[in-house]
Amino acid sequence: MAIVATTDRAPFATADPDAVARFLTAGGEPAYRADQARTWFWRQLAPSFEAMRTLSPAARAQLAGGYTFSTVAEHRKREADRGATVKYLFRLQDGRTIETVVMHYPATERGRARTTVCVSSQVGCPIGCTFCATGQSGFDRNLTEAEIVDQFLAASRGLKAQQRALTNVVFMGMGEPLNNYAAVVAAIRRWARPDTLKFSPRRVTISTIGLVPFIERLAAENLPVNLAISLHAPDDALRSSMIPVNRKYPIAAVVAAARAHAERTGRRNSYEYVMLAGVNDSSEQAGRLASVIGRHLTHVNLIPMNPVEGSPLHRPSRDRTLAFQRILQAAGISTTIRDTRGLDIDAACGQLRARELAPTPAG
Repeated sequence: MAIVATTDRAPFATADPDAVARFLTAGGEPAYRADQARTWFWRQLAPSFEAMRTLSPAARAQLAGGYTFSTVAEHRKREADRGATVKYLFRLQDGRTIETVVMHYPATERGRARTTVCVSSQVGCPIGCTFCATGQSGFDRNLTEAEIVDQFLAASRGLKAQQRALTNVVFMGMGEPLNNYAAVVAAIRRWARPDTLKFSPRRVTISTIGLVPFIERLAAENLPVNLAISLHAPDDALRSSMIPVNRKYPIAAVVAAARAHAERTGRRNSYEYVMLAGVNDSSEQAGRLASVIGRHLTHVNLIPMNPVEGSPLHRPSRDRTLAFQRILQAAGISTTIRDTRGLDIDAACGQLRARELAPTPAG
């Protein structure tokens, strides 16, 4: 396990390759050691600088003295669904914590097997949705580009022993990704670089509550990511009571921005809709939702609410959820009911939160 340093050393994940080469040559090492180190870091998924065996001991020590190997450290790891869902509690360098979830999906008639990492973009979340544990925990700070990238790498290292690799990334962990726009986009571009992971942005989904200016900005990035809009209601009155930011960015503006993104990128939008019993699950509301979003380049994920401690809200019955789905499908809208994963370890949608760590005993 790589130890996260508590110094001001630069993260290796976001280090400039030329700067690494200059750093090593200044210490007497040949410049090609920088390329070797990056290959070990990005392609071989080495667990530490010390594990980069083709580097000299002096080069490994020099890197460890000049760079932070990882900005996240595994504090706890829990499994559910017979190992198909894994949740990490990562400790950051400043002592704060975030949660990251890895999910394995078997091959089906509709597609090949997938392994998806659900990454966090913030410590906590400022949006304050009434049905989400993260939002109810409050907001602390944005994550850095390195802290986002290192979640991917830490999860990948954990999969290496199983001879598995990540196939998809979803920004559906803690935080509102577009509220941390620069770091999120930089992390996606970092993964995509030919000298790092060559991980296609087409396999990345950004979930957002609907921050219209940033959706518009994202559409102009020439970055073919998938967009998932957390809509959760078919009308502004209801959505504003659930999601306060709707008063600033109402449904019509959010849907218009999402459609523009889909048209520009050619990527289908998905709308996330958390099903709340007696709140947003009626047949009439399903019909209104179909009218609001339309069927062109549109998909809906229905998400029966997962339990959140202290919340009076709960999920509707299976029959009611299926009836809602049938109405959308009859309107020509592709609709799925989200498979609940990691429920018994609080790893399901809406259950992630920052955790307090017990003080380390002295001595």
